[in-house]
Amino acid sequence: MQPQTVETITSLIQEGEFFKLKQLLRDFQPSELVALIEEEEEREQLIIFRLLPLKLATEVFEYLDLEVQRHFLDNLAQDKMADILNEMSPDDRTALLEFLPANFVAELVQSLSEEERKVTLQLLGYPEYSVGRLMTPDYIAIRENWTVQQVLDYIRQHGGQSETLSMLYVTDTHGVLIDDIRIREFLLAAPSARVRELMDRRYVSLTANQDQEEAINIFRRNDRNALPVVSDQGILLGIVTIDDILSIREEEDTEDIQKFGGSEALDEPYLTIPLLRMVQKRAGWLVALFLGEMFTATAMQFFEGELQKAVVLSLFVPLIISSGGNAGSQATSLIIRALTLGEVTVGRWWEVMRRELFSGLALGAILGTVGFLRIMVWQHAGLYNYGPHWALVGITVALTLVGIVLWGSLAGSMLPLLLKKLGLDPATSSAPFVATLVDVTGLIIYFSVALLILRGTLL
Repeated sequence: MQPQTVETITSLIQEGEFFKLKQLLRDFQPSELVALIEEEEEREQLIIFRLLPLKLATEVFEYLDLEVQRHFLDNLAQDKMADILNEMSPDDRTALLEFLPANFVAELVQSLSEEERKVTLQLLGYPEYSVGRLMTPDYIAIRENWTVQQVLDYIRQHGGQSETLSMLYVTDTHGVLIDDIRIREFLLAAPSARVRELMDRRYVSLTANQDQEEAINIFRRNDRNALPVVSDQGILLGIVTIDDILSIREEEDTEDIQKFGGSEALDEPYLTIPLLRMVQKRAGWLVALFLGEMFTATAMQFFEGELQKAVVLSLFVPLIISSGGNAGSQATSLIIRALTLGEVTVGRWWEVMRRELFSGLALGAILGTVGFLRIMVWQHAGLYNYGPHWALVGITVALTLVGIVLWGSLAGSMLPLLLKKLGLDPATSSAPFVATLVDVTGLIIYFSVALLILRGTLL
């Protein structure tokens, strides 16, 4: 939206020219109005929304942020909000009601028409995070003995209430889904042809109690704008559309990214979550990681005697542990994303381990070579004197890097798979968590290799 347009709207509000503003707003697309409302202050938001006609107001309301929706529910006339809630698609209305307190939900449900109340209560009755919470009962169902002309006439009569017309669903007399057919097939067929002539009886469906994450993967694999939802008996209950799936995908990706950073998922926008709650969600992981890193100090105390004998070893401690942590973080991020996309399953853990075994050795060898060359160049260039046994120190660092990068790669790849096997969220095996784990074990690997190679010389 152009800045001058926003300025014009703001000016009309300030001057009280609401009739002109009302006429101006009718020319905007719902997406433009959503952007406009979310940019304005709360008072201006209410004024703009009040001036929208019911159909346009409903479209805009469905796409507003939940916090803005809640603000409107609190401040707009009850009859206007009841009209909008009745006009909203059932899936979007369910998403809003899930966000509100129980007593508020009960009051709003009572304001719905009898038909919409029945649909809403049915959707709210499905388990949280199930496909049933996303589905809408607004779809076009047809019979296999209808002609193409009958189908097209039926669409003209009832299509305005459907969430999407890209796909039509064929059901039997008991409401059991037997096929889905793209609308283009009817547009290209002869008007006298029967629906059964267009059927192949092959379709993809979801179940109402299915997990939403599974639905996301099914959508991805089948490239559909909508999928039917059936009961255990195969009865068509509703459909789920791609816009709802994209919203769920965004929420899950946001949650996973926040966990990758080493904190609990915020579950609210960053700027709206109360400061105390944000501190609570971040403090737990920080304390856990801090306690984990304390074992690093314990490991160094255990090898204090070796450090006193060969102080040169302490120079490479940050280099060693950071390399292992980085390798582990890389592996964790790659495996969690592969799990999310369905590229990897728990049953293929051996393939993952084999790949990380070889890649860990290769990466460790590369870093080990760089580490040894660094020591050699610094020694011969006079930049630092590592002593008469500099070559053994270089070999110690090189072999340690091979071992710790290999260990970091294996730990970082196997931990998400283990959590998935236990039914936990793999995203909790965040990069900081893996890095902390590898830091502690990396010191043990480092000093064990040093004892083996430098015994009788520096140690």
